[in-house]
Amino acid sequence: MLPSVVCAALPDEVPHVPVAIVGAGACGLTAALMLSDAGVDCVLLERDAAPSGSSALSSGFIPAAGTQVQRAAGVADSAERFAADIQAKAHATAASHLVAAYTQAIAPAIDALQARHGIALVLLDGFLYPGHSTQRMHAVPEKTGVGLMARLQQAAASAQIPVIGNALVRELWIDDQADAPKVRGIGYQRPDGKLEYLSCDVLILACNGFGGNADMVRDMLPEMRDATFAGHTGNDGSAIAWGKALGAQLTDLGGYQGHGSWAVPQGALISWALMMEGGVQLNANGQRFHDETQGYSEASVKVLAQPGKVAWNVFDAPLLALARSFPDFCDAEAAGALKTCADTAALSAVVGCDLDTLIATLASIGAGTVNADGRVFKRALQAPYYAVKVTGALFHTQGGLAIDAQCRVLRDDGSPFPNLLAAGGAAGGVSGNAVWGYLSGNGLLSAVAGGYIAAQTAAQGLQSTSTP
Repeated sequence: MLPSVVCAALPDEVPHVPVAIVGAGACGLTAALMLSDAGVDCVLLERDAAPSGSSALSSGFIPAAGTQVQRAAGVADSAERFAADIQAKAHATAASHLVAAYTQAIAPAIDALQARHGIALVLLDGFLYPGHSTQRMHAVPEKTGVGLMARLQQAAASAQIPVIGNALVRELWIDDQADAPKVRGIGYQRPDGKLEYLSCDVLILACNGFGGNADMVRDMLPEMRDATFAGHTGNDGSAIAWGKALGAQLTDLGGYQGHGSWAVPQGALISWALMMEGGVQLNANGQRFHDETQGYSEASVKVLAQPGKVAWNVFDAPLLALARSFPDFCDAEAAGALKTCADTAALSAVVGCDLDTLIATLASIGAGTVNADGRVFKRALQAPYYAVKVTGALFHTQGGLAIDAQCRVLRDDGSPFPNLLAAGGAAGGVSGNAVWGYLSGNGLLSAVAGGYIAAQTAAQGLQSTSTP
């Protein structure tokens, strides 16, 4: 059954809720928690038996500027500085109204999750992710997306927010008699195929992108048509299908987050912190092929262009110690991804390249060395060497429904739908329209800040309609 829009009135006996939220990832859960704080009842509908999605598959790192966590660590930052970093990475092509809205909202959102819902967050220090001018990555102590999701779910359970699992939303029911179509409710499919219905005053789409839809990827992201999809299968493009049926604007459909460090065959994410702190990527010929510090998203395309569509992450003992501070790396190491090489000859054997070529490549890496690609190295790599075989992967898309700064979905004429909101993977983000526009953490920035804003908009809209 394909996602569809139904122009009809729901039966009177259908259960009603003020706000229905499609998708219980970081975006949906954040929105639900903020609605709970505002005293607004809501229901989360999740296609899986339990919430997981793209958020659980991520590293779980949320960039934010001006938080209490940053201030406690003595880090001076601002929304304006964060916004400048986003636009610098996207070459000034990111949606300016969303950049401003998200960078201003993310710190209050982070502070609220910590202060009001007990979600412990720490600031990642010691290194910078590509494009960030200061330490602003926030993470739960587990430093994983799974850990982040577990804590958000626990907060929702403590707030007694209903989450309906195994509820695959298939239908948006609308009243198209008014000047602007108004959402009346949704129809969701159960595992036995039965459709159940829920009416609502406001609908928030916090569901998905289209990375899991092979046909859409082939049509809109042709350079990733053969890439491994490392995201959640629920990213099937439903939000875009509903938007097309409703006459909504779509935006930045060429934007996405790739990753050039997906361990094969283990299928695990290898932290890009290794590259930022001195590691390199070598192809099967033993050569570097790009400036690794430019970003892991665009690195996905560069890795896929190499022989066999693979590369080797190469680093040394100090960087191995850093890598082992990330649980995802430890899981990959336990699965056999890490190769230990006593010397250059052993490394050439692992990579399968010419020894002289490898020696020349490693000789070009040294303190203060400026390579032809523009990368400046802090120090040389020292034996023993460590290597992980990786490929380029597609994680999640960054385009979707066009929204305004209040997360209201926009019609073709630029006017907002009266009660349809979107954020996170369902909406266009702040990465522009290409892979290189993705600044580390943009996905969870859009999810958490977008969920926070959407909740405010929903609560204010309900209050205005109930006021005489």
